Amino acid sequence: MSNEVREAVKRRYAAAAVEADGAYSEATPCCGEPAVSTCSPAGEAVFGAALYDEAGEGALPNAVAASLGCGVPTAVADLHPGEVVLDLGSGAGADVLIAAGRVAPGGRVIGLDMTPEMLDLARQNAVLAGVDNVEFIEGYLEEIPLPDATVDVVISNCVINLAADKHVVLKEAARVLRPGGRLAISDVIADPDMDAATRSDIAEWTGCIAGALTEADYQVGLSGAGFEEVEVIETHRVHPHAVAAIVRAVRARDGSATGNP
Repeated sequence: MSNEVREAVKRRYAAAAVEADGAYSEATPCCGEPAVSTCSPAGEAVFGAALYDEAGEGALPNAVAASLGCGVPTAVADLHPGEVVLDLGSGAGADVLIAAGRVAPGGRVIGLDMTPEMLDLARQNAVLAGVDNVEFIEGYLEEIPLPDATVDVVISNCVINLAADKHVVLKEAARVLRPGGRLAISDVIADPDMDAATRSDIAEWTGCIAGALTEADYQVGLSGAGFEEVEVIETHRVHPHAVAAIVRAVRARDGSATGNP
C-alpha cells in the first residue's frame, strides 16, 4: 500500500475517532454517512458494535459503540490471567479493555495504533472503564515498537487488511510473540476472484475491503512468518467480494520460521 493510501486510511479513522468522541449517545444510524460505514453495500450491519452484543461482549458501551471491527477477537483468543496481550490497530480500545479483564490479575494489554485521535479516545475509554492494566502506544503494524518474544497473545480486529505490507505485519506479530504464543484475529478475507476495480478503489481500501488477503495468501503469509496450526473460519459476508473471518495460529514453539511468503 502506498503512502497515499496509508494517509487516506489515517485521515478516515481519525475522523471516525472524532465522530465517536463527540457523539457516543447519538450513534450514526446504519448506512447514514459516518466517517467509516459499519454496513455492507446491501445495507446490513456487518461491522461494529452489533457484533459485540451477539458475542456477549457488550459490557463496555463507550468503547464498543466506537468499534469498527468485523468480529470480536477476545471471544476466540482464550485469554488467561497473567498473560501479556498485544492488540494490533487497537482503535477506540474495546478489545484492549475486554482483554484486560480476562488477563487480570497479573496480566496486561498493549494497544498499538497509528492514529493519535484513536489513541486519545482509547485512553479516555480506559479511564471511564476504570481499567489500569493497559497501555496504548503509537506506531505502525509493520514496525511494532516492542522487543522480541515479549507477548503471549496477539489480537486484532479488522485492521491487518489496511496495513501497507501484510506479510511484514505477520512477521512482526511472530517476532514479538514468545514461542508457542497465540495469534487470534478477526479480519476481512477477499474472495479469490475480487475484481481489479474493487482492488483499486481508495474507498474500498479504507473501508477494509480492497487490501484484504485471500485465505490462500493468509495461509502462506502465516506459514512464512513462523506460525503453525493455522485456522481460518469464515463468519459472515461483509461485501460481494469479501467475508469476515476468524484467523488463529500458534507461533512455532522452536521459534523458527517454516517457509517464505
